[in-house]
Amino acid sequence: MGMTMTQKILAAHAGVKEVEAGQLILVDLDRVLGNDITSPVAIREFERIGATDVYDKDKVTMVMDHFAPNKDIKAAIQCKMCRDFCDKYEVTHFYDVGRMGIEHALLPEQGLVAPGDVVIGADSHTCTYGALGAFSTGVGSTDMACGMATGKAWFKVPAAIRFVLKGKLNKYVSGKDVILHIIGKIGVDGALYKSMEFTGEGVKSLTVFDRLTIANMAIEAGAKNGIFEVDEQTEAYVKERVKREYTVYKADEDAVYDATYEIDLSTIKSTVAFPHLPENAKTFDEIGDVAIDQVVIGSCTNGHYKDLEEAAEIFKGRKVAKRVRAIIIPATQEIYLKAIENGLVKIFIEAGCVVSTPTCGPCLGGHMGILAAGERAVATTNRNFVGRMGDVNSEVYLASPAVAAASAIAGKIADPIKVIE
Repeated sequence: MGMTMTQKILAAHAGVKEVEAGQLILVDLDRVLGNDITSPVAIREFERIGATDVYDKDKVTMVMDHFAPNKDIKAAIQCKMCRDFCDKYEVTHFYDVGRMGIEHALLPEQGLVAPGDVVIGADSHTCTYGALGAFSTGVGSTDMACGMATGKAWFKVPAAIRFVLKGKLNKYVSGKDVILHIIGKIGVDGALYKSMEFTGEGVKSLTVFDRLTIANMAIEAGAKNGIFEVDEQTEAYVKERVKREYTVYKADEDAVYDATYEIDLSTIKSTVAFPHLPENAKTFDEIGDVAIDQVVIGSCTNGHYKDLEEAAEIFKGRKVAKRVRAIIIPATQEIYLKAIENGLVKIFIEAGCVVSTPTCGPCLGGHMGILAAGERAVATTNRNFVGRMGDVNSEVYLASPAVAAASAIAGKIADPIKVIE
């Protein structure tokens, strides 16, 4: 029986010839990731089990990004705990204020993930790295602790759903619209504990950053992971950053899938996920007047330079609507610097936006953009459940950077094409 991309990677890391869906296996890990919220729990478990060292100081990574720069005393204590742990065990890849970025943008940028890798992270959006042809998935802090100590993790091999992409996206339609369209189609549990595998000639029309966004939100469909076929774009991106050998895995011709969906990218329109689930996807022929109070452009889904560039194109020469707060968050220091050097930050500030240091902050209702009762936000983040960005009586609408920028200018959820006309 043939294997999917995910199954081939897991088999290789388990040291076996083949695996099948439902099988329990113990795999070797290429990277273990934690952040300032999840790592302290893992550190306590690491100590509780009596571990005396990390399995590989170059393969454990901690990124201070959720409540950093520290928003309060508790956040400062969390980060200090991580800092002390990484100092004690000489962890190479510890990223603190000044060096850090939003973890799922930072790791690919720093060349810490490559095709064929197995990566676990104590953060549900660790599935992002499937964009580069890796198997990556979120785990609990206890699994992170065991991973740091042993370099291994147990998995149940997932079944898979195949998404065959064709065509190419229209202007101001991006990877965010694609994944919201898919989640709207299959639902938030439509890929429960399955691998979402993306293939087809349409993949080549998606940038690496579109793919990072799509893979990131596989978890919002309940998936174990999302993964893209490696192509020339992937190779070009990886070879600029990764300084080690890696292996590319392709699905067998006779691989078994639970379902196959064909998606014509040219038919996808700008899409907005209404509260309080990502599956509540609507296009502009279904959206009326929805006034907003805040816009957030950033996060691990859409804080890449391409996203900021797209937003800046819409903001240029225009102003944020009165009573709307527009917050721009570059995902990493490198992206932030490039946005300054190329004049994007100037465009944002002249339009009436505020530009923040890299942080997850508002995405999880942490800081830098909390909503009050009755307020609405359009955000390029990845979740919009009740209370996600603040008060339980606030609302979050998920959208692309283009829609978010257009909405900030219009003062309501707006079609970017109409705003720039």
